[in-house]
Amino acid sequence: MTFDLLIRNGTIVDGLGGEPVVGDVAIRDGIIVAVGTVTGSADRVIDATGLLVTPGFVDLHTHYDGQAIWSDRMTPSSAHGVTTAVMGNCGVGFAPCRPEDHDVLVDVMAGVEDIPGVVMVDGLPWHWETFPEFLDALESRQRDIDVATLLPHSPLRVYVMGQRGVDREPATSEDLDLMRKLAEEAVQAGALGFASSRFTLHKTESGRPIPSYDADRAEIEAIARGVDAGGGGLIQFVPDLVAGDYEPVLRTVFDVAADVGLPVTFTLAVGNAGEPFFLDALTMVEKANQDAGADGPSVTAQIFPRPIGLVLGLELSGNPFVMYPSYREIAGLPLAEKVAEMRKPEVRQRILSDKPASDGHPLMFAAQAWDYMFPLEDPPNYEPSPQDSIAARARARGVSPLEEAYDRLLDDDGHAMLLVTLANFRDGSLDTVAELIRRDDVVLGLGDGGAHYGMICDASFPTYMLTHWVRDRAGARLTLAEAVRELTSVPARVAGLHDRGRIAVGYKADINVIDADAIRLHRPVVAYDLPAGGKRLDQKADGYVATVVSGAVITENGEPTDARPGRLVRGRQPAPLR
Repeated sequence: MTFDLLIRNGTIVDGLGGEPVVGDVAIRDGIIVAVGTVTGSADRVIDATGLLVTPGFVDLHTHYDGQAIWSDRMTPSSAHGVTTAVMGNCGVGFAPCRPEDHDVLVDVMAGVEDIPGVVMVDGLPWHWETFPEFLDALESRQRDIDVATLLPHSPLRVYVMGQRGVDREPATSEDLDLMRKLAEEAVQAGALGFASSRFTLHKTESGRPIPSYDADRAEIEAIARGVDAGGGGLIQFVPDLVAGDYEPVLRTVFDVAADVGLPVTFTLAVGNAGEPFFLDALTMVEKANQDAGADGPSVTAQIFPRPIGLVLGLELSGNPFVMYPSYREIAGLPLAEKVAEMRKPEVRQRILSDKPASDGHPLMFAAQAWDYMFPLEDPPNYEPSPQDSIAARARARGVSPLEEAYDRLLDDDGHAMLLVTLANFRDGSLDTVAELIRRDDVVLGLGDGGAHYGMICDASFPTYMLTHWVRDRAGARLTLAEAVRELTSVPARVAGLHDRGRIAVGYKADINVIDADAIRLHRPVVAYDLPAGGKRLDQKADGYVATVVSGAVITENGEPTDARPGRLVRGRQPAPLR
C-alpha cells in the first residue's frame, strides 16, 4: 500500500489521554488511514524514533480575523503546533459591515485588541459586506493552518442598528428579528456560533464601550435562536472580569443557552489576591451542566495556563513611562536614539521626576504594578518568584521601583521586556491554575493570537504546556497524555470540530512531531512584518521537528515550508465514520 506521508516509529500520544505507544501513522489524501504497525511505502517518510507524535493543537481563542486576510501564515500560533485556530472571539471582528462603518469596526478592533488602525486600513481590502461574503474572502486565501470563526456580536449590532448600535441603544423588535435572521444566515454559511463581551476594559480606541457592552437578554437570545435555527453552534462570552461578580451576566447567558439548547464557553480569570470570585463562577458552571443533563448543552470556562498579563518595553505599546510627558517627548525616536537619550543623567532625572498624564490605554493602570512586574528574560519565566519582582529588586538595591524599572528597560540596549502578571498569579504562583486545568469543565484558551500585537504574545501557550506543565515545573505537573488531550481533543470537542484532535483512522491528518527533550520556548521578539510596516510581538520555539496540516508538512525544524494547506473550516464538523 502506498501513502502520501508515513511517520514511522514515533511515540504516539493519541489526544484522548491514553498512554503513549510506539507505532506508525500513515496518511493519504489528508486523512489518517492507518495507525500502529504499518507496512507499505510512502512519498515521504518521517523517522520519528525517539520523538512524540501528537495531534495538531486546536486554539479556541484567537483574533486572526485580520491576519487571516492579509497573511498566509498564522504566526505565532502555527510555530507552536497549532493547526486549527478559532477566531471572531470577544464579539469583535470585521463582518458583517457596510462600507460606511469600516472606521467603526477598525476603532473597536484597535481598542479591544491593540491592532493599530493603520495596519487594518492598509491590510484589509474589504471585499465583503455580509458575513457569508467574509467567509468567502477567508476561503479564497491560502494559509498554513485551518481557521474557523464565530459571528462577532459588535459588528452584527452595528450592521443592524447603525449609529444606534454604536451608541448602545436598546434593540427594537425589528432589530432583534434581523439579528436573528443574520445569525441564522451566518451559521448556515459556516460560523461556529457567535461571540460577545461585557468586559469593562473592552473599549474602542476612542475610549467608548464596545457596541455589545449593554446588550440585554432579549438581544442575546435573539442571536442564539438564530444560531440554533442555522444548525447550532457555540456561544463564546467574556464577562466583566474587572467587576469580579460573574453571577448577573453569566446567569443571563447560561439561562439563554439552556432555553435555546446551545453550549457556552466563557473567559475565567483568577484574581492575584482578594475574594476568589472564580469559585462562584465554577459553582455556576457545575449547576448549569448538572441541570442540562447528559445530553444537554455543556458549559466550559476558558483558562489561560500561565499568568494573564502584559509585556512592556521601549519598543512596545506600553511601559511604565508611556504616559509621562517627558517620556513622550522622545517616545517616537528610533530605539537606539531613545536609549541614548534615556541614559543621559539629566533625561533620566527629568523622566523619573515627572508625573503621568491622565490619558492613555485603559490597561496602562498595570504599567506600575511593581509587585507583579518581572524582567522577562530568555528563556522566559512565566512563573517567577515574587523575590524577582521589580518591587523586590528595588528594595534590594535601595532604590525606588520606578528607578529599577527604568534601568531594566535599558538592558539589552533597550530590547529588554517586563512581564506584568495581571491575573492567574494568585499568591505569587500558578498553583490555582494547576488545579483548574485538570477540571473537565475548564478548557485551555485565551492565547489571543493575532491581537494585542504590541502588548501580549500568549499564542505560544501550547509550548508552555509541554515544557512548564509537563517537563519542568516542580509539583502539580501534568502527564504528557493529559497535556496533549487539553490541547487537542478537548478544544476540538468544545468548538464542535469532531473530525480532528486525535490520532485515529479516519481523522484529519493534523499532526505534530516533537522532540520532547529539545522543546524550548524563546523570549518574544519585535517583528516589523504587519501591513504598513506595523510591528508585533512574535515568539519562536525549538523542538517542533514537523507540523503537518491535512497531510502536508508546514514547518520543519522550526522553519516554514512552502506548503499552505490550511483552509476555512465552515461550521461544525462530524466525527468520521469508522
